[in-house]
Amino acid sequence: MKKTIFVLAAVILLTACSDSEKQLRERADELCKYIPDHELLEQSKDYMTEDFYCVLDTMFNQLPEFEAMDHEWLYYFVTGNGGTIADYTVVGVEKSDKSHAVATISVRQKWEDGSFDENTDIEEHKLYMENVDGVWLMSDFDEHKADCIHHIAISRDEQARRDAIGSYLVNEIGSQYAHGEICVPTISIIDYELADSAYYPTLCDCWVMWYNLSGDTLKCVSGGNHSGLMSLEGENGHYTVTAFEQTVDGAGYGASAKRIFGSYYDIYQNVHSNDAVREAVRKEQLQEYVKRHNLKVKYYQDYGRPAIEL
Repeated sequence: MKKTIFVLAAVILLTACSDSEKQLRERADELCKYIPDHELLEQSKDYMTEDFYCVLDTMFNQLPEFEAMDHEWLYYFVTGNGGTIADYTVVGVEKSDKSHAVATISVRQKWEDGSFDENTDIEEHKLYMENVDGVWLMSDFDEHKADCIHHIAISRDEQARRDAIGSYLVNEIGSQYAHGEICVPTISIIDYELADSAYYPTLCDCWVMWYNLSGDTLKCVSGGNHSGLMSLEGENGHYTVTAFEQTVDGAGYGASAKRIFGSYYDIYQNVHSNDAVREAVRKEQLQEYVKRHNLKVKYYQDYGRPAIEL
């Protein structure tokens, strides 16, 4: 009798385990719909752990876009920037303990019409799951959470440097121009050193522009270029510009630029002399300024030129 009870208990236990695995696979399949790819779906908040969603929300919605786009994987977790759609299949799920599991997912890239190349490799990814208050949620994907946290820290530190440079440009350089209502600098960082000391030399190509706000348009009234070596001092994420060695105007420009930028001179010239690159950076940073200051602005315009949509 005891043997029979033991056998029945074992069968029930195995069945429960089987059901649990099946449920986990079904849940993992559901969570695949919310893997961030090109965008973070707002409704994914209900399918992710709070900390994972907060990290991704910072990456996708709070950091300046031009920062995140320097690292494509931050936006293109799975498909890349190739116009394909990820087709997910849950291969299996393994529980590491009562509250944590890892789903192995195979991904095939399909075109928008549902077709795919037979020769395209099928990739495997890892979807991490955590049981929170009885509900299995996505807690990580391919261990990108740690990558994101690292990038956020770097981005915030760089933003602090940008803010210090921006304040200097507005207050010290902007005062030399005819004032408008709003002064917005454009900053292209060519290179900076992460020094062990509190001194942070930063090579940059900067433009200082004053604008008047006319309806939904920022109209430029004055401005100019200021390139060179910014000397910053920093402590605990707070920075101050202590000196700015600029390229000189006129005949001495080339020699001064080569001396200041040194081995980065070609990179500097590619940014400084390329109108398309310069305007792209200006547009991105104006968009960020408008967003940060909650301005109802749709266009910017230089004197005598058509307005450009932000």
